Amino acid sequence: MPRAPWSLVPDRAALLVHDMQHYFVRPYTRDAAPMAQVVPNIAALAAAARACGIPVFYTAQHGNQDRRDRGLQADLWGPGMSDAPEHQPILPELAPESGDFVLVKHRYSAFQRSNLETLMRARGRDQLVVCGIYAHIGCALTAAEAFQRDIEPFMAADALADFSREKHMMALHYAAGAFAVPLTTARILDTLSC
Repeated sequence: MPRAPWSLVPDRAALLVHDMQHYFVRPYTRDAAPMAQVVPNIAALAAAARACGIPVFYTAQHGNQDRRDRGLQADLWGPGMSDAPEHQPILPELAPESGDFVLVKHRYSAFQRSNLETLMRARGRDQLVVCGIYAHIGCALTAAEAFQRDIEPFMAADALADFSREKHMMALHYAAGAFAVPLTTARILDTLSC
């Protein structure tokens, strides 16, 4: 049970599709769990958001990041993705559409060194639904930073993936107790039915 009392409100919400680029999805078998469920769930959330006029944001890293730009992430994850065409694109079934926003990703949190908050505030949005990968890293830290910016975060529990079920569940439990409301895709879609 989440500690926060917030309810998702379509007129206040924005959707963030976090890091669904080929490079980050490559460790998974696409037609097996969790991707067999996560990708269609994200696609359904994005379609519902667009139908309701809810802004849809994406994060996407650039390949061949300069070491100075990559910062401490390089100490943990190495140089990151290259600019190879098989690395950078967002999965085709989740590709951004006209009117969506693609933010260049620099750090774990989508708010870092981006105009995500400004774009949300300009559209009267103070709730953020987070889906994508990886649940316990960028997704959780984006939700935590939303909370710290007085943006109510929601995590689409079955539209998130992680390195393991244990890490996935840890992220959801941690978020529910400290800074976000986890919801199933079905529950979010019920709320967003326009």
